[in-house]
Amino acid sequence: MDFIIEFFKTNFTKEVAVFILAMLPIIELRGAIPVGLSLGIPYKETFLISFIGSSLPAIPIIFLIGFVFKLLRHIGFFDRLITKISEKTLSKKEQIDKYGYIGLWLFVAIPLPGTGIWTGSLLSHLLGMKKIPSLIAVVLGNLTAGFIVSAISGGIMLLF
Repeated sequence: MDFIIEFFKTNFTKEVAVFILAMLPIIELRGAIPVGLSLGIPYKETFLISFIGSSLPAIPIIFLIGFVFKLLRHIGFFDRLITKISEKTLSKKEQIDKYGYIGLWLFVAIPLPGTGIWTGSLLSHLLGMKKIPSLIAVVLGNLTAGFIVSAISGGIMLLF
């Protein structure tokens, strides 16, 4: 993670670095907010940059992933990769099956590894959920996760 942070610090403005980090799977808003605060970006600005950056990937994932998967499934390597990603993602489907869009929102809202906007968006596709309600649920979940991460990060930053 330090290598990634250093790369972005030397090649982009702090704000652009945080925005790009927030767009990346695994890092998302959960990692971008602490990075932005540690770089000295003001609290509200860090939150906004991270939220927008991490929310943007939901749009192409929800609306285009079915088409992309269909194209790539004709290539052996990608077919195996898509199958593996789908199986791993579907292993997290229990709460969404039980609670629908509220479950999807809660899934994304809990700031734990593997529960972010990328996984939530992919899960909504794999479960055949409607696109617009899914987009609303994952973005609201991301907003909620952002508040939680900001509160935790802000509190930790106050200790140092």
